[in-house]
Amino acid sequence: MAGGVVLSIGNLSSQYVWAFVGLSVAGVITSSIIVVIGTTLNYFLDDKINKAEILFPGVGCFFVAVCLGFTVHLSNIADNKAKLKEYASDNKDVVAQGTSFSTSKEASEETVDSKDLENGSDPSPTYKVKVFGKSTFIGLALTFFGGISFSLFSPAFNLATNDQWHTLNKGVPHLSVYTAFFYFSVSCFVVAIILNIIFLYHPVLNLPKSSLKAYLGDWNGRGWALLTGLLCGFGNGLQFMGGQAAGYAAADAVQALPLVSTFWGVVLFGEYRKSSKRTYTLLWSMLLMFIAAVAILMASSGHRK
Repeated sequence: MAGGVVLSIGNLSSQYVWAFVGLSVAGVITSSIIVVIGTTLNYFLDDKINKAEILFPGVGCFFVAVCLGFTVHLSNIADNKAKLKEYASDNKDVVAQGTSFSTSKEASEETVDSKDLENGSDPSPTYKVKVFGKSTFIGLALTFFGGISFSLFSPAFNLATNDQWHTLNKGVPHLSVYTAFFYFSVSCFVVAIILNIIFLYHPVLNLPKSSLKAYLGDWNGRGWALLTGLLCGFGNGLQFMGGQAAGYAAADAVQALPLVSTFWGVVLFGEYRKSSKRTYTLLWSMLLMFIAAVAILMASSGHRK
């Protein structure tokens, strides 16, 4: 149940992070933190059944991916500022009508739609994120908080199924993966309900207040949210089954999700459209390092007695 609590908190934190650092970078950084902390804890909890000489070089690759993720984010910020300056200078008439572009520390980027900015058309009001000077610090702080929360759910599940701390009386059977997964899912669900209701009435990031009635009456996008929950639960279940068989440290290779999130960020959301060659080089380096890390973690798998 503790594992479900930290997973729910990590999920909510990661969703807020997207508004600050983007989908692709947030996914890579949080997943790398999960692997660095979670894999190390699981390795010792599992009595070192995974091959350390293979496992920890893979963890090192994830750490390098974290550093590259920071660099990609900073490089992309510089690219966005350059685009805003160019757009402002080429569209002085738009600025005169009330659309301001600031490159100062107090207010920097993305007061207009990124795709409109790149295509040279008028700003669209459908997607606006005004990022202030503190945003990078807040975004990175949330990223680390979400990553640390995420990194604890797999070790907690490991303890629940294998009782390394010997909390059960002698002769009492351990929880099966499926029983533990049930309690894990229930606690995750309850915490998610409590936190989301609180944020409806007391929102953060200067969002408008809402209500439970308004939430229940708004089904726009609810189908995608339900599908996301099903996919997340299915993935968690498979990760736990694999961890019980081959070691939870190796099962953390399931953190291949940043490859998918980066694909969506680049292809669907245009996060790096018309960026500099430096940013593209760093982005590809980050992804290649991440792919290598996942492959190495998979090769470190052992066999639980």
